[in-house]
Amino acid sequence: MIIQFCGMSGAGKTTLAEHTKKKLALLGIPLEIIDADEYRKHIIKDLGFSKADRCENIKRLAFIANKFAQHNIVTIICAINPYEEIRQEVKKTYSDVKIIFINCKIEELIKRDTKGLYRKALLPETHKDKIHNLTGVNDPFEIPQNPDLIIYTDRENINDSANKIIQFIQINHQK
Repeated sequence: MIIQFCGMSGAGKTTLAEHTKKKLALLGIPLEIIDADEYRKHIIKDLGFSKADRCENIKRLAFIANKFAQHNIVTIICAINPYEEIRQEVKKTYSDVKIIFINCKIEELIKRDTKGLYRKALLPETHKDKIHNLTGVNDPFEIPQNPDLIIYTDRENINDSANKIIQFIQINHQK
């Protein structure tokens, strides 16, 4: 099973995936996390943040995720994954692909601002530190049309969210 987490920066995708992995390990279910931030630092350095590059990034991450899934390892792709078109392409390309929307209101994301990105994106246009391509602020984020599951990280605690994902995996994982 490949699970595409999608959600804006700071929504809790990686934190939630790591929490889910620890809980699944106790149940004897292997899980691998493909963290887009980590892969961008080490393997996918050649891509920027244009729509084409973001889509190519997801294609590459999905290819890697599929290698794990072929060995019956549940794999979560943790990426903003802002475009419905590429999410659906991944679902069509590989078998047993699910989409989980990690939803968090923008007001909460701005409060959290774990990486300082929202502060920079909200700077005046002429400011030298302004970010011009932050997904959901000044770059598109397309809400998933028919996600398989929605997690609301601004309303639920980490345990409740992880438990929902674990239950979803247990119900949907093909052995």
